[in-house]
Amino acid sequence: MKLVITVVEDNDVAFLMESLVKNGYKATKLASTGGFLLQGNTTLLIGVEDHEVDPVLEIIRSTCAPRKKIIPQIAPELPTAIGVPVEIEAGGAIVFVIDVNQFWRL
Repeated sequence: MKLVITVVEDNDVAFLMESLVKNGYKATKLASTGGFLLQGNTTLLIGVEDHEVDPVLEIIRSTCAPRKKIIPQIAPELPTAIGVPVEIEAGGAIVFVIDVNQFWRL
């Protein structure tokens, strides 16, 4: 058995949860905050059998595709000044797959 730990942007989590449930997977949703731009993130804990890891990764890959996003650049020395917009990569997912020795539903 494996535990798939997935960190995704809040904007992607509803679509991802819907797709997981539609395909018969359950997930536990945890609110989290990212270090880059302090954006809201959601961490999903998804328990699956070994042979289900690849299909789950494909669902994550297709639902949380990276995309370009334009944000205003703020100068640290002048927090009220807004500079030239900057293009960043948003979306995507961070995924950890770890072995699970025991699983109990109590």
